Amino acid sequence: MNNETQQAVEAATFRRLLEHLDKNKDVQNIDLMILADFCRNCLSKWYMAEAQERGEEIDYEQAREIVYKMPYSQWKDKYQLPATDEQLAAMQARQTK
Repeated sequence: MNNETQQAVEAATFRRLLEHLDKNKDVQNIDLMILADFCRNCLSKWYMAEAQERGEEIDYEQAREIVYKMPYSQWKDKYQLPATDEQLAAMQARQTK
């Protein structure tokens, strides 16, 4: 696979990941952090860092809107649930590994 094709495949895969996360809003960020040590916010930070590395001016909230497909505050109000005691305990256990 040449470099151009590889980059196109990687970009399409990223878009597909964002679409998958968008279709599964019931998957909470804390669940992603517990299982995979990254979440939608991490993707937003990575997106912002990569854009800035390439000379593009984008802030964290703009990157979040790309990842969440809406302003984060709106997504949080509509879809984010309070963390359960079990989730918090699992997150704490993950952080102490």
